[in-house]
Amino acid sequence: MQQVRIIPCLDVTQGRVVKGVSFLELRDAGDPVAMGEHYSEAGADELVYLDITATTSARTTMVDLAAQVAERALIPFTVGGGVDSLAVASSLLRVGADKVSVNSAAVRDPHLIREIADVYGNQCVVVAIDVRRTRGDYEVVTHGGTRPTGLELSAWLDRVQQEGAGELLVTSMDQDGQQAGYDRALYAKVLAETDVPVIASGGVGSLDDFLAGATLGVQGLLAASVFHFGTFTVGQVKEYLGRAGVVVRSGDEGA
Repeated sequence: MQQVRIIPCLDVTQGRVVKGVSFLELRDAGDPVAMGEHYSEAGADELVYLDITATTSARTTMVDLAAQVAERALIPFTVGGGVDSLAVASSLLRVGADKVSVNSAAVRDPHLIREIADVYGNQCVVVAIDVRRTRGDYEVVTHGGTRPTGLELSAWLDRVQQEGAGELLVTSMDQDGQQAGYDRALYAKVLAETDVPVIASGGVGSLDDFLAGATLGVQGLLAASVFHFGTFTVGQVKEYLGRAGVVVRSGDEGA
């Protein structure tokens, strides 16, 4: 079994980390810089910061925050939400972000993926894909899951690969915050239709959910609520997965 990365996700709005259910009913979870530093010290392999209201508010993302995180967190981190141009991506990467995540802007203009990849390399471009089940299939949604696009998941997977996506962050909006487990059918579909590394997001509520995700073949397991509100530590998740035979980095390696 390939090594799997454990990735806390920090949804940010108005300078605070929040978490809700399907991006609604948001609860305050803490200071994003302090939490990033904590997860770095706790053995997380990476961090993902998502400005969840940047697109709906028609503003760019959090460059100042990225600079502060780069000073205090000693692990790779991705920033997304409001990344709608090469210039915005450049500003984030220049202050210390390791990757940028594009979502709504890429659906609007898929060439944005290629623009960033051509300048900084495919490894710096994460395409975040939010989906909902519809008529037995999956539809891509944007703007924090609020806008249906009519775009079928398979067609979008094909396009983002052509444009040079280096990684896919796939979130089930139906499962997000539900703590009922990853949508296994969704990730089986994505893995069957793409060669790009995949991070699974949306639905973790138990240690067994992490294990189920790891056995799918994804490269990363992203979670928020269970870490932010103290259900599990990163170390507990890694220990559990390691005992089950999943290859994970040790806490020292992740710090």
